Amino acid sequence: MFKRILLPLDRSALAECVLPHTIAVARAFESQVTLLHVMDTPREARWRRAMDPLNWQIRKAEAKTYLHELELRLQAAGLLTETHILEGFAAEQIIGYSDTYAPQLIILSSHGQSGLSDWGASSVALKIALRARTSVMIVRAARSLAPDVTGLRYQRILVPMDGTQRVESILPAAAALARAHDAQIVLVHIVQKPSLPRRTPPSREDVELADQLVERNQAEATLYLDQLRSRMAGKVEARVLVSDHLAATLHELVEQEKTDLVLLSAHSRSSRTRGLDGDVVGNLIAYGTTPLVIMQDRAPAQTAPTPTEAADGEPGRP
Repeated sequence: MFKRILLPLDRSALAECVLPHTIAVARAFESQVTLLHVMDTPREARWRRAMDPLNWQIRKAEAKTYLHELELRLQAAGLLTETHILEGFAAEQIIGYSDTYAPQLIILSSHGQSGLSDWGASSVALKIALRARTSVMIVRAARSLAPDVTGLRYQRILVPMDGTQRVESILPAAAALARAHDAQIVLVHIVQKPSLPRRTPPSREDVELADQLVERNQAEATLYLDQLRSRMAGKVEARVLVSDHLAATLHELVEQEKTDLVLLSAHSRSSRTRGLDGDVVGNLIAYGTTPLVIMQDRAPAQTAPTPTEAADGEPGRP
């Protein structure tokens, strides 16, 4: 499933929050990990004086030493690793490397050298999550773990389901992680309340009809999750909830269930967006507090270029 993992690092302490999760995931899938550092070129360097070549070489030597030290730590944990250094703008280089070498998972820290912010992810992490053509894991830097990078074990994994085969494609990864960590999987389906947009209050008949539809969908969702549970080994629970706001309900459920990992599909039944399912996935990226794995369910060729990429005539260019 995740045989090759790409691990971008910017030499900040915040970015190293990914290390325990990298080991936890790589051990579950016997993955090879590529540690990648991008020597970020300041955008203003295009029009200001050229950068000092000697200083650049010193920075590059420091980056090599840094990656080598981290590589030794991961190898001591039993991981197969390699390192690479690129030059340029961080998000663009990381996405380009991913497009070329096709890792199955990119593990990102939500924040790095720029520090923590009120947003759930930095601009670099957001760019990569939105444009990467592979699965992405975002680890929350604000909730960094103890220095022991080998002791992390997932206990409760939340997996939202919407009744489609597309979303069910994430279940093998969830099952593999749960098996490796002896974790509890919590399957959740959220039944949305019907929208009754109108200038006047709905009639009693309207309300009764909406309630009947919700009850029917609840019954169908309960049967659906029970069928999924019967096909899965290990510890699996199910939750059927009713809400008119999917993302807000998922945030609340994460806290209530004491979830330490969320797995969800990049696209859902209702997704009509070019990139991720903006209503739910984008909200969880921007405002979530728990490690999040966004499983890419589309092949790279199925990802449409953005309008800017199309105008540049370079499909796939981030």
